[in-house]
Amino acid sequence: MEMITENKLPVGKPKWLKVKLPIGQKYTELRGLVDKYQLNTICTSGSCPNMGECWGEGTATFMILGNICTRSCGFCGVKTGRPETVDWDEPEKVARSIKIMKIKHAVITSVDRDDLKDMGSIIWYETIQAIRRMNPETTLETLIPDFQGNERNIDRIIAANPEVVSHNMETVRRLTREVRIQAKYDKSLGVLKYLKDQGIKRTKSGIMLGLGETEEEVIQTLHDLRAANVDIVTIGQYLQPSKKHLPVKEYITPEQFLKYETIGKAMGFRHVESGALVRSSYHAQKHIL
Repeated sequence: MEMITENKLPVGKPKWLKVKLPIGQKYTELRGLVDKYQLNTICTSGSCPNMGECWGEGTATFMILGNICTRSCGFCGVKTGRPETVDWDEPEKVARSIKIMKIKHAVITSVDRDDLKDMGSIIWYETIQAIRRMNPETTLETLIPDFQGNERNIDRIIAANPEVVSHNMETVRRLTREVRIQAKYDKSLGVLKYLKDQGIKRTKSGIMLGLGETEEEVIQTLHDLRAANVDIVTIGQYLQPSKKHLPVKEYITPEQFLKYETIGKAMGFRHVESGALVRSSYHAQKHIL
């Protein structure tokens, strides 16, 4: 497995992690709308490296249920603490943002809301419904939390029937307890399998590399996802949000990412996005095909 180990990490990031500044008329138009109307996209708040490319394709990602998470995952830059009160007007606000931006394909994600009895699933359902009413031509991907495996809450997502339902494994089995802390590997696999068994047409998951996993563990995770009938997988490089978060233990080379893509496609995944700058919503608009 070709990689740069922790003891030999280069000064600065390797050349394949360099990001070009977003350009293009479509990006410029959307950037102007976001600034003018103070629209909240995770593309901008998360400084996504693929923002220019995705916006050029008419795709954007929105985060609901606030920006404070009840969980404290070792990889995630989202704030942890006591979340704010649920904004019941949020579904309409998100739907209006999508309409203003003329988004063709929207990805909706959220923080974990373990503080709520329904874990936020009602707002999830109402957000999807509001987007459908106001933007009937817009297709949707929902990147959902595990809802602690509660089927009643997951059923609300299924009832709303977005084109793609995604739930990220984030890492391999051995590292799950360290990386995701409150989450469980088998519970996430169970959520993905339940979604498929209940009729969701396209299910999706993503993992990050560079946290100390082995090639064998990555391949086993891909096997586990296929066994759960997952259709789409994204594989990207983990980058440390701050010094308080888990360190990057290795930078995976483009050649290794290509190897995982080839292996994933041979397993039968409908789509495999594998590369250093790949994030959960990368090429999301293509995943509905």
